[in-house]
Amino acid sequence: MMNYLRFWRERGWTPISAGDYAETWSRFGGSVATHPEVVARLADLAGIPVRYLGWLVDGQLQAAIPTWGRYLALSKDVLKQQGKRGLFDLGNAEVILPLAAGACVPLRHRVRYLSELCAVRVSGAHEQAEGLALAREPEQYSKKFRYNQRREQRLLEEAGGEIRPMLELSPQDQARIYADLFLRRWGFEATGKAHLAEVFSLLREFMSGSLIYLNGEPVAIQVLYRVEAPQWISLEYINGGVDPQQRDFSPGSVLSYVNTQNEWARARALGKPLRYSFGRADREYKDRWCHRVPVYQV
Repeated sequence: MMNYLRFWRERGWTPISAGDYAETWSRFGGSVATHPEVVARLADLAGIPVRYLGWLVDGQLQAAIPTWGRYLALSKDVLKQQGKRGLFDLGNAEVILPLAAGACVPLRHRVRYLSELCAVRVSGAHEQAEGLALAREPEQYSKKFRYNQRREQRLLEEAGGEIRPMLELSPQDQARIYADLFLRRWGFEATGKAHLAEVFSLLREFMSGSLIYLNGEPVAIQVLYRVEAPQWISLEYINGGVDPQQRDFSPGSVLSYVNTQNEWARARALGKPLRYSFGRADREYKDRWCHRVPVYQV
């Protein structure tokens, strides 16, 4: 029965190597959640083998997917089934599959947060009830909003605030500061706390953004992962932490402003659009920074 179900799911797809998948991603692009190294490293951490499948037309790969059974690889559902819930945190990451421009493929593996970029080329996808929050371009914020953000940044810096790059810190220090500030902000432990340093080490080359110190103490941090595809930049804002005792200086808001401004400048210097995802469009503060876009599931 299981073999029959796999045959049905994979009908038209061909098993391919990890190298073939990586080459297809490098040609057609994808997102943080489908990047070959992100998939391979986190799957290895979980101890769950990845089965890579390709869609061939005239002997040429036109699409590829990494899978865990009937799910796309890195699925939270599979981690939960395997007793590894919360091993790592990718939030509700936008899923962009490596697909050729003219490709149209059937997808029978379960996936949520499938990007609008590939949904039209995937049969079986339908729109989810909740959308995705993508950061607006800098010019799309009102003049008043930008003025207020710059003012908050200036006041913070005048009070002894410093903005420093995340990659200044070791993965161990990143994990310690993030776990501490997350707990202070939310009142519960960060997802995958026990493995944070290991995950931050595995994904270090994809980590981006800054953190904020006030009088030498960290007060705001955000975990950002960034990958560069041929035609766009995919960036995931996974989660963050902030010291609520410093809310007078709005360090969380200042950090969102600094990180979004810097990432837009960086993407524009490369001449590529930026897909800066805040994950599910489920909180009011995200509406300040983002516009909602449709997202799909299979």
